[in-house]
Amino acid sequence: MSPATTSSSAPAAPAAHGPAGRRRRFGWPQRVFSQVLLMQLTIVAGVTVLATGLFLAPLSAQLDDQAMRRALAIAEATASADVAEELTGTPPHATGPVQAEAERIRRATGAEYVVIMDRRGVRWSHPDPVQIGRVVSTDPSAALAGRDVMEIDSGTLGRSARGKVPLRDASGGIVGAVSVGIEYDSVRARLLAAIPGLLAYAGGALAVGALAAYLISRRLQRRTHDLAFSDISALLAEREAMLHGIREGVVALDGAGRVRLLNDEAQRLLGVGPEATGRPLEEVLGEGRTTDVLAGRVTGEDLVTVRGQRVLIANRMPTDDGGAVATLRDRTELERLGRELDSTRGLIDALRAQDHEHANRMHTLLGLLELEMHEEAVEFVTEVVGVHRATAEQVTEKVHDPLLAALLVGKATVAAERGVSLRLTAGTLLPDRLVEPRELVTVVGNLVDNAVDAAAGSAEPLVEVELRAEGRTAVLRVADSGPGVPAERRELVFTEGWSTKDRPAHGGRRGLGLAMVRRLAQRQGGSARVGEAPGGGAEFTVVLPEALTEPEAPEPPRSHGAEAEAAAPGGSR
Repeated sequence: MSPATTSSSAPAAPAAHGPAGRRRRFGWPQRVFSQVLLMQLTIVAGVTVLATGLFLAPLSAQLDDQAMRRALAIAEATASADVAEELTGTPPHATGPVQAEAERIRRATGAEYVVIMDRRGVRWSHPDPVQIGRVVSTDPSAALAGRDVMEIDSGTLGRSARGKVPLRDASGGIVGAVSVGIEYDSVRARLLAAIPGLLAYAGGALAVGALAAYLISRRLQRRTHDLAFSDISALLAEREAMLHGIREGVVALDGAGRVRLLNDEAQRLLGVGPEATGRPLEEVLGEGRTTDVLAGRVTGEDLVTVRGQRVLIANRMPTDDGGAVATLRDRTELERLGRELDSTRGLIDALRAQDHEHANRMHTLLGLLELEMHEEAVEFVTEVVGVHRATAEQVTEKVHDPLLAALLVGKATVAAERGVSLRLTAGTLLPDRLVEPRELVTVVGNLVDNAVDAAAGSAEPLVEVELRAEGRTAVLRVADSGPGVPAERRELVFTEGWSTKDRPAHGGRRGLGLAMVRRLAQRQGGSARVGEAPGGGAEFTVVLPEALTEPEAPEPPRSHGAEAEAAAPGGSR
């Protein structure tokens, strides 16, 4: 290997085994799958160890209790009247009958020792013959007092489970005591023998828990797209910032139709607060087209709906859990601009109609002049000017608000071009006291346009407009000679999105005019309804309370003397 190769490859080795490499290899895993699996395995192992310990603790105590009861039972079986007679009739000796009986019982039962003592605590039997004749190493007073004793204690033969009973003669008197011990190692051996089986069950439980933890972690991995917890946290933070920062309303619904999420813009557009989260959509918004659109009962793209005074464009996307996410865009300003555009187009149409009519009349006048019919030309000009003046004067005499009067004059010209006669009724009289003239212009413009469209195809096209004031209330009635509105559709026509007209080329705003008319009326506490006109056709009536200001109080009349004094040139001062 060349020196150059050696020098270029040598620095790479420490980097692979340096601190950063160790952190990547042995550090806490970053993925959700690995972290959740490791945490679940730790929990399962901890629970298994805890359960095993909790089981072993009472098992040890249970085995101790069994050993002590067994020792007590052997002692009771040993303490017979025959043994008591032999105890009182013979001296303590390694070859005596008491030692022989005790050893026989010890060997038969597998006890560690069987010690028989007199009232002084002197042993008459013991597995070690040297101990016979000596005083016992533990206190025998309880047994000599007539009580049974069970205990775990240490003696000359080590730690053992003991049982002590009094030794009584034939008359029932206590002549000594019997102490039986079971080697404690045998109890421990039984305990140790039970541990492998217990550990086998614990291992099986641990394996099942590990498998369940793995399956849950795999499912979680698929649902989280194997992201790290830090990535999920960052995504949630970005989501919150995005939802509350965008200028588009977002409404999320769950499978049961409850509101899951509302961002700030959606709350503003729908006129609700954050307390709407978690409640059913119908309870939050009430019945109406907006609720139907968000709930998916009305399908389509860029659906138009009206909420309060706002025109909204809604789109809805279902989610996998049966819910949906809907987006809302505010088109109120666009609709206002659209209405202004419609007004401009109406003005252009009126000007175009007037220009067309003016051109025809100029041609007629030119012909009369060329034919030297001067008197007829004068009469023709006088008649034309009189008709236009009469129309304008008729409108301005009955409608004193300049915006509304100008609208009606323009609409009359457009209607005349389409062959429709537009006229004001005899009862029309509206003073110049409107609070919001622009809103009434919107109402009148929408109703007159619809009436002209409906009357244009009738035998005698006619549109009648009536505007009158009743105190502070403005009453508007527009009747046409069209086909009318069937009774079953008279409420449907005020629903946003409903229209009998073709969709215009400049936008999807059909079906909003009458809905906006009713919304404007209801906002002022009024009403909008449709019925049948006296001569057939449709008759729309709109009532707008508080639409006019209070009339000014008239000046008090002055006396004739004061008038004469004011009129005299040299009146007194």
